[in-house]
Amino acid sequence: MPTVLTDFDPIRLRCIDLNKLVVFMVVHRSQSASCAALTLGVTQPAISNTLRDLRTFFGDELFVRRGRQLHATPHANAIAGYLERSLNLLGEALGKFSAPPR
Repeated sequence: MPTVLTDFDPIRLRCIDLNKLVVFMVVHRSQSASCAALTLGVTQPAISNTLRDLRTFFGDELFVRRGRQLHATPHANAIAGYLERSLNLLGEALGKFSAPPR
């Protein structure tokens, strides 16, 4: 019998771009929009725009600037815990089931 996905909401998931969640995790780890931009190969304004969208989506400031660092809010830390597990699991599944490169 198939597993029932009780927390899976396809309508809610369509409202967020998975790439924005990756940006969130890189900013969370690096505590810097500039470092995140370098890591992801995008511009710093692109990171700032993504963070703006995520702030709206999650209804939280997410990161507070202190000097040159971005410190995660308690809400952002909670989100990061879920995202890290989810993105790791997704990466594992893609690695295991994706077709080999041609």
